[in-house]
Amino acid sequence: MSGPRPTSGARQATLRESNLALVARTIAAAAPAYLSRADVAGATSMTRATASRLVDELVAGGVVDELGPDELDRPVPRRGRPGTPLAPGSRIAALGLQIDAGFLAARVINLRGQVLAEWVASGDLVASPPEVVLRRLDAASGDVLSRLPAGSRLVGARLALPGIVAVGEGLLRAPTLGWSDLRPVDVLGAGTLAELPLTMGNEADLAARAVAESAPGRSGPLPDFVYLSGEIGIGGAVVRDGAVITGRHGWAGEIGHVCVDPNGPSCPCGSTGCLERYAGRHTLLAAAGLADTAPPELLRERVAASDQEACQAVAVAAWALGIALASVINMFDVPTVVLGGYLGQITGLLRADLDPALRARVLSARWAAPTIVAAEPGSAPGATGAAFAELAAVIADPARWTVRPAG
Repeated sequence: MSGPRPTSGARQATLRESNLALVARTIAAAAPAYLSRADVAGATSMTRATASRLVDELVAGGVVDELGPDELDRPVPRRGRPGTPLAPGSRIAALGLQIDAGFLAARVINLRGQVLAEWVASGDLVASPPEVVLRRLDAASGDVLSRLPAGSRLVGARLALPGIVAVGEGLLRAPTLGWSDLRPVDVLGAGTLAELPLTMGNEADLAARAVAESAPGRSGPLPDFVYLSGEIGIGGAVVRDGAVITGRHGWAGEIGHVCVDPNGPSCPCGSTGCLERYAGRHTLLAAAGLADTAPPELLRERVAASDQEACQAVAVAAWALGIALASVINMFDVPTVVLGGYLGQITGLLRADLDPALRARVLSARWAAPTIVAAEPGSAPGATGAAFAELAAVIADPARWTVRPAG
C-alpha cells in the first residue's frame, strides 16, 4: 500500500523554496551584471508577477539588495522603463578561518564577495601547541567580528585546515603542523564563535573553491583544473565543472604526499619521497641555500644570477611537480594546473622545467598540452573559500533566511 500523498500545501512550499533558490542563483551568477525583476523573469522562465514576488521575499530577507542610483558603480543600460537593479545581499556574510603552517587568518565575506573585515598573521606554526593556536585564532575572530559594518548578519563560520579533515569529527591528521586527533570546533565553539555554526574543511579544497568561484555562486574563468596549495606543505584539489572532487571521506587531493621517489627523504606523514619533500617552501629554500623566511624575490634574484644552488633547487622542485602533476592529469583529464601560495609566487621560475616535464609525461599533451597558471595573488585563499562555502548554503536554500508572506 502506498503512503499518504503530500498535501497541496507541502507541494506549494517545496515549489516556493525551489523557486527562491533559482532566483537567488540567477542573481548571484549574473553579478557583477545587474538584473532587474524583468530580467530575472526572463532568465528563469517565470511570469513577471511570480519573479517579482520571489525577489521581494529575498530582498526582505537580505539575500538580495535593490540598488539605488548612488550605489551603482557603472551605468545600467535599459530600454524602455528602467527596472530596479538587483545584487546579492551586502549584509549577509560568513566567517572564513584558516590555520596553515605559516599563518593564521580570519576573514568575513558577504554574498557579493566583498571582504568586510579580515586579519592575517604570519608565523611558523609547525609543532605549535594546538590549544594556543586555536585560542589565538578565536581572539582574532572576536576582533574581526567587532569591526563588521552595522547590520551585518553572519550565517556561519568554516575553518580551513591542512591535512585530513573529517567534517563531522575533527582534524584526523596534519603532518605539516604535527597535529593529529583534534577537534578544533570544541575550542573555537566554546569561545567567540559559541553562537555561530562552525564547520571544518581541507584548506586546499577550500582554496580551490576560491579559484573556481569569483564570488559566492558566481563561476570563475576555469571550470576544470588541478590546484596546488604550496606553502611549507603542499595540498591539492581537483576541480571538475566548478566543483571540488573531495572523495568518499573528503580526503581526496593530498598531492603533497604523492611519492615521487620511494628512496627519497622521510616525510612527517610516515612515507618517503613525498612531493613536498622537494617542492615545499622550506625544503626548496634550504636547497637553494636560503633561510626559510627568504622572500620569493630573493630566490628569483639568485636564479637570475645563475646561482648554482638556487637553479638546482628550482629544477628539482619542477621535476618532482612534473611527476606528481602528470599522474593527476592522466587520471582526471584536467587541462589546467593552478599553482597557489608560495608556488604561485615562483611560477615563473618553475615554468621553464615544469612545462617540458608535463609535456613528456602527460599522455594527451601532444593534442592538448596542460596549461600552468599562477593563482591570483592574495593571502589565505582557504579562508576565502571557507566563507564562500558557507554562503553557498544561503544561495542554495534562501528560504531559510526569508519569512514566508502570510496568505
